[in-house]
Formats: sequence, C-alpha cells, structure tokens
Amino acid sequence: GLNFIDLMVRQGNIDNPPKTPLVPGFECSGIVEALGDSVKGFEIGDRVMAFVNYNAWAEVVCTPVEFVYKIPDDMSFSEAAAFPMNFVTAYMMLFEVANLREGMSVLVHSAGGGVGQAVAQLCSTIPNVTVFGTASSFKHEAIKDSVTHLFDRNADYVQEVKRISTEGVDIVLDCLCGENTGKGLSLLKPLGTYILYGSSNMVTGETKSFFSFAKSWWQVEKVNPIKLYEENKVIAGFSLLNLLFKQNRGGLIKGVMDKLLNLYNNKKIKPVVDSLWALEEVKEAMQRIHDRGNIGKLILDVEKAPTPLVS
Repeated sequence: GLNFIDLMVRQGNIDNPPKTPLVPGFECSGIVEALGDSVKGFEIGDRVMAFVNYNAWAEVVCTPVEFVYKIPDDMSFSEAAAFPMNFVTAYMMLFEVANLREGMSVLVHSAGGGVGQAVAQLCSTIPNVTVFGTASSFKHEAIKDSVTHLFDRNADYVQEVKRISTEGVDIVLDCLCGENTGKGLSLLKPLGTYILYGSSNMVTGETKSFFSFAKSWWQVEKVNPIKLYEENKVIAGFSLLNLLFKQNRGGLIKGVMDKLLNLYNNKKIKPVVDSLWALEEVKEAMQRIHDRGNIGKLILDVEKAPTPLVS
C-alpha cells in the first residue's frame, strides 16, 4: 500500500526519520513463506495482510505475528494491501476517538483518498449520518454517491457547511493541517470532536516550495484550552503507526480488524483501489498522490511489469 505518510517520510517531514538506506512502506499483502518457531494460527501458504514498521515495499517482508491478519477468501491481494491502514485509521477515529452515533455529522477532507473513502463507507453503516467532504473538483463525479455533501477543496467550505448545517458538525477529520485546523475547530458543534491525523499541507515538492511548508506551519492556530472549555469542544490527534509501533497497542488494533473484516464479509465496506504500479514506477505513483490525482488507494505490485511510457 502507498500512503501519504510515505511522501512525508521521503521528505523527512516526520519525527525522527529513519536513516538511509531504508525500504519504505507500512502495509502489504502476500503469502506466508516462513514462520517463527513459536508462531501459532498461521501456516505456510496462507494469504495474509500485515502492518510493517517500514520495509513493506519488497518481495519478501518480515513482521511480528501480532501485525498479521488472514485475508478473506473473496478479497484480492490488491484490496488487502489497500485495507489495513485506511480502514483501521477511519474506524478508530470515528468510533474509538469521536464516538460516532446515529444522526451525527462528519466533515472529512480529501474525501476521494483512501482514508476519505473508508470514512464515507463506515459512516454509511450507521443510520442517518451526514458526511460533508472536500475533494478536487475533477473527483466529484466519481465519489458523489459516497458522501452527502461534496465541496471543492479550494472553495470556502466553512460557509458551505454552515449554509446546510447552521450549528456546524459533530466530527471533523483533518489530514491537511495548516489553516484548516482553525476552520475545523470553528465548525464544531458543542461536544464535537476535531481529530488531526495528518499534515499533507506540509509536503513540499515539484509544485510546492519550502516557503509554502513554513506558511502552512505558521497558519496552525494556537489552541487555547480555556476556549475549548468554554465552547465544549474536543481536540484530538491520531497516529496509527505510533499506536502500533511505539505505544504497543497491537492487541487493540486486532480487535478493530476483526470488526472491519466482519463488515467486509457482510459486504458493508470494500476498499477502493485507484491503480496498480510496478516497484520501478514508485516515483510516478508518489507523484500521483502528491498531485492528489488518486481516487482510493495506490498499490505497488511486485509482480507487475513497468508500463512503458508513451512518448
């Protein structure tokens, strides 16, 4: 699986980036080739998906058994590589952190991305949940059925949301950071929850400069605890990778995966795969994410031959 966090790793926009040389990637799917001596519950030949603390973009991957899950029979390998990061992140933010219930409303940015689509699908499993989404306008036709109200990511979505729901929303899921932090907090109803789970505005590159990075950083509003108290608002952060690999909550994640696989088996959720790429095409694949061209998840497939570029 290819995630926006991989772009942040590449640019060093994370806490304690690993020293090079390194193999990136945090999730994968494949077939069990070998087992540790004490491993139970798996056999050689099993189809599995897994979280990996780096080193996922490879032909052979090694990871502790607590991060490995069996793939349902009717799930493809590409779907399985698109499943763990996006759906666990979406599920835990909605149900463990924000306590999503019937009749609530949710605002999610990058609604066409892997997490955004997982959020939309999970919200549809609860009655009468209203989903507000922002996305690039060229994605609207493809994803318009997955969210209730869809706005252009460059439009003034705060006014648009308030026009539809004068009180605001119950949950804001923010992967952008920058000036969107203040906007998100301003949209929260009393007892609403704002969750920051990424900072894609911090990623620089071919179309962004270091100065845009610095500008995004300075646009993050200083949060005043007294104001939170007076307005009855909750502000939270969520990092699945830290939860897994630094805070040792693999057991908690396993319980969430069990619930998600149950939803998948009952045909309530299904990963959206944008495209498959050869390992040699990782540069182009990352550029597609950087340019926000994807709808759903990009997958690196080690068995795929590179597609020749047409001149």
